[in-house]
Amino acid sequence: MSESFALRLTWSQPEDLVAHFFSQARYEGVNVDEEIKTWTDAGGSAKAPMAGATPIPASEKMRALARELIIEIDIKLNANPELDYEAFLNALPDSPPVATPDFNTYHGAWLGRAAGCLLGKPVEKTQRVGIRAILKSNDRWPLTQYFTGIGVPAEVLSAHPWNKQGALHCLQENIDGMPEDDDLNYPLIALMTLETYGRDFNTHHIADQWLKLLPAGRVFTAERVVYRNLLEGTSPSEVGAIANPFKEWIGALIRADVYGWVNPGNPKLAAQMAYRDAYLSHRRNGLYGAAMSAAMNAVAMVSKDINEVIDAGMAVLPPESAIHRACSLARQLGESDMDYELALDALYAHVDGMHWVHTVNNAALGILGLSRSKADYSTAITLTVMGGWDTDSIGATVGSICGAMAGADAIDSQWSAPIDNRLASSIPGCNQLLLTDLAARTRALA
Repeated sequence: MSESFALRLTWSQPEDLVAHFFSQARYEGVNVDEEIKTWTDAGGSAKAPMAGATPIPASEKMRALARELIIEIDIKLNANPELDYEAFLNALPDSPPVATPDFNTYHGAWLGRAAGCLLGKPVEKTQRVGIRAILKSNDRWPLTQYFTGIGVPAEVLSAHPWNKQGALHCLQENIDGMPEDDDLNYPLIALMTLETYGRDFNTHHIADQWLKLLPAGRVFTAERVVYRNLLEGTSPSEVGAIANPFKEWIGALIRADVYGWVNPGNPKLAAQMAYRDAYLSHRRNGLYGAAMSAAMNAVAMVSKDINEVIDAGMAVLPPESAIHRACSLARQLGESDMDYELALDALYAHVDGMHWVHTVNNAALGILGLSRSKADYSTAITLTVMGGWDTDSIGATVGSICGAMAGADAIDSQWSAPIDNRLASSIPGCNQLLLTDLAARTRALA
């Protein structure tokens, strides 16, 4: 058997997860100093890796130690009290019924999400300093259009490489429809769940859809941990809390938009649906971020006022939560006269040390982009992507909100034309879908 290829499974191996458990415990205020000392004394690093797997496999001894420490920390995390968020959402006021928005609004939501995702995809993981370096190197700073590799010096790309798939399908010169991406796979799953199980779907239905429709290699972070837990036979009501250091990361937020689109003007119901989906894989701020996205999308379907949209999102966040604090600051910064780069500096300082895929920093960045842009589509997605972190995910969320508010007809052709109304997907039977068809299917569920 050839030894030229050795599989390094990301977001799954104990030696790669243990430092993320340290970070999550510290973030929740759970003392794991003893576990950190045990790991570092044995030669491990307490710094969580930026990517999903370290380059060199751990020894069997270190892997076994990582497993032991994860079990110890997991016990502590699961004993840490948590807000009854379902009850919090149930206590929110109901909204009066509204007329179903027109087709152009639904088309704008799907198109806006796709273009925002596509804009951010080449620089996912590149981060803010790299994004600036790339754009300045070919006189495209500040960002106003899709990224291009034309005119970017080799030494700049060596220091700040594109996302592995970004250069192949997502640079301006290569775009041919919307390529496959998890940020579009999940809205498809949400749409198909609603079509299959109806508006009263539950968390078990989401698990069923994942196992039937999502390839294991196309899920990441919390979703990959949950996939493993499901295959071990654990109940969908429990899998999100087991050995999952990513339970407050952005994976649930990126799944929530459709629940807003099918509940126009009803942020409470949208948030409740998003909660039932998110609970499969997330807890705490991970749940809150998903509900926030759904609530904002619900109001974006019926309002042209970005303050009303943001108000709806803030209303579903527990006031004492980290995401509420970060988003409140981001909104203040966005509404201020502060230079945008200085505003970003202030936001970065507030969330210092947070992983680039966390919910809190990315949600706050989205609020900053929305408030500063006043929901102008092009301004919102470009400001957000220039901010770094999980650029395609938060670019997609901001894009869907502003796309719905604008309607597809008002989205500039520089964003829509390369997409050509086509969406690729790794979900069975869902390759080369038409965005207009998806918009019609979504509207039929409202």
